[in-house]
Amino acid sequence: MFVELPQNLILMTVGAFLLGWILSSISSRMGSVTRAKKRDPRDDRIRSLEAELRIAHNELGQVKASAEQLEQELETANAEIEKRDKVIGHQQRRVEEFKKDLKDSVLKTRELRAELSERAEENVRSEVKLREVETELSVAQASTDMIATGVLDYSLAPDADDDDDLPASGATKAAT
Repeated sequence: MFVELPQNLILMTVGAFLLGWILSSISSRMGSVTRAKKRDPRDDRIRSLEAELRIAHNELGQVKASAEQLEQELETANAEIEKRDKVIGHQQRRVEEFKKDLKDSVLKTRELRAELSERAEENVRSEVKLREVETELSVAQASTDMIATGVLDYSLAPDADDDDDLPASGATKAAT
């Protein structure tokens, strides 16, 4: 089956393969060391850019998360602002209503004070008239009492015909 080859030839062939493998591994190691020393700066730049890209992606994820959190806080703040605006608007409407009510109350109070002062003035006038009437009535009654008792009898007085000279002529005119 196998071709009969001299054993030396087989051993030399196997030895040559082993020697080739050893030499190629040594040369590849030496070459990798020299390649590492003579590495292209563009490769380093590419690696650094890739590293920066990974860092930027990580930072982008963090920024997106913080942006979402800030958006939620903004929505919450806007909702609170809307609630406060509603409360402030309601309070301003109430203040306007209170101002209007206060103005109406002040006007009504002024009107009532004016009416009260008019009534008080009328009351004072009526009291004055009442006192005048009471005074006139008491004078008239006193003169009537005097006439009835005979103290003031004008028929006995001298010059009864001449009413202008009488001192009490005003009292008798008021009684009539």
